[in-house]
Amino acid sequence: MFTGLVETLGKVTSLEKTGNGIRLSLKPLTDFKVQLGDSISVNGVCLTVTENKSPQSPPLQKGGRGDLSFDISPETMRSTNLGELSISDKVNLERALRLSDRLGGHMVTGHVDGVSTISDKRQSGEYTFYKFESSNAILNYVVKKGSIAVDGVSLTVIELDNRSFSVAIIPHTLKATNIGDKRIGDKVNIEVDIIGKYVEKFLSRKDTDKGLMELLKAEGFAE
Repeated sequence: MFTGLVETLGKVTSLEKTGNGIRLSLKPLTDFKVQLGDSISVNGVCLTVTENKSPQSPPLQKGGRGDLSFDISPETMRSTNLGELSISDKVNLERALRLSDRLGGHMVTGHVDGVSTISDKRQSGEYTFYKFESSNAILNYVVKKGSIAVDGVSLTVIELDNRSFSVAIIPHTLKATNIGDKRIGDKVNIEVDIIGKYVEKFLSRKDTDKGLMELLKAEGFAE
């Protein structure tokens, strides 16, 4: 489980083909202590650290091995934007949430629901506005003023229509994540708020719980 609050950026240093998948190696741009086997959100995708080189390793050369490596399956390559990464690309990194941590963003599982395309990017004052063209499979779970994870970044939806949703990003988020480098036409990983999925699951049950339905109606979540 993650929060959608990116801890640091990582720079891709190697992409090695391994069977039908790839091994992704990267170098965190700031101090980022992890252990072999840890779960890390990489652009919003939950991956396992399969190699962790010593911090005392010699300085990396361009295109060399990174401090951290992850094995990416064909399915993950197909359903996320990780298969489109290139050497020197920056990715968002976040370590898994501990039970003692604050939940500063929202509950993010690291299980990407799909990929959306940036269809508009404009700046107004201090804010940069992004619009993401998305499939119905994603938009069905998106609500205005609700939370959504874009490349692992917890953001708030400000506008929504039948083809896309929009967010407003503050300068700090642009600097602390890779979103500021994104351009129109780029693809991003999307994870919708998991709460909506649970609500849908409960409402679709054949043996509908009348008590639950009455509660949802009373709170305005059902009619």
